[in-house]
Amino acid sequence: MPARDKFHDVVRNALIKDGWIITDDPLTLKFGKTDLFVDLGAEKLLAAEKKGKKIAVEIKSFLGKSIISEAQDAIGQFMMYREVLLDSQPERALFLAVGKETFDIEFSENLKDLICERLKMKVLIYNIETEEIEKWLI
Repeated sequence: MPARDKFHDVVRNALIKDGWIITDDPLTLKFGKTDLFVDLGAEKLLAAEKKGKKIAVEIKSFLGKSIISEAQDAIGQFMMYREVLLDSQPERALFLAVGKETFDIEFSENLKDLICERLKMKVLIYNIETEEIEKWLI
């Protein structure tokens, strides 16, 4: 099982504060004979619909020397997880969790455009200090 991201507990707490129930920590996906591990699985019951929303969250801190190198790894991992989820749990939406300061300061407009617009990646932006979700980019 892979090591947890530095901000794993921050994101977990932010989801709980936002009304999500953590169902998997980590969420295990089968890919042939290999297990893949998405950081968190969660669901939120919506009374009006009588059913819930399900998400998977991959947390990335982007604390290395190169934001581009880390983004390449995160994008590749996200794309693989998204495709495996489409086959095994199509009702579950995958999100990339990124700290607000990192997203606002370190991500160039080109990188934001690539991730959100061109690759259609869903992003959850969280506040490290308050342990709250700041924004959902869908």
